[in-house]
Amino acid sequence: MIEVEVKAKIDSFDEIEERLEKIGATKTKKEFQEDIYFNSPIVDFAKTDEALRIRTTTEDDNTNIFITYKGPKIDPKSKTRKEIEMGIDDSKKCADIFEEIGFKKVRAVRKNRQYYEYENFEISLDDIEGLDPYMEIEISLEDGKDYSEAQDKIFELFKRLGITDGFERTSYLELLENLYK
Repeated sequence: MIEVEVKAKIDSFDEIEERLEKIGATKTKKEFQEDIYFNSPIVDFAKTDEALRIRTTTEDDNTNIFITYKGPKIDPKSKTRKEIEMGIDDSKKCADIFEEIGFKKVRAVRKNRQYYEYENFEISLDDIEGLDPYMEIEISLEDGKDYSEAQDKIFELFKRLGITDGFERTSYLELLENLYK
């Protein structure tokens, strides 16, 4: 799967929520996410622009755990990249396996995320520990599909929501790492 994603720093969740409501976006869920990122013993993911994480999501009393691999970004305007995700049962055992075979924990990223749906877009408002508020808009495509049209539509939606700057290609992990260098 190819994930076409663009994120931007925003000033106010309330203001964006009002704009989302005006265009007819539907609030779908709110969850807490904890992402534990790992670096490879073979290559430095910071240099290859890849990511490996264990994500634990909690919504009400429901918890889900996923392993996600994200490939390098494939264009200069967005965070478009290949993504492979798989559900697992035990994040601690998974982390232990990763560490036993040489992967190193890098950092945890924790956020409260509010999801919206609009047409075929998934929109999230992210309150990340240690960072300003952000909004992400993404579309998932099958491998091999042209992503440029989807990317253009994402930027059009940002513009419709009154956001024309503050775009960020780096991950929340990279933003946090840069803060603490």
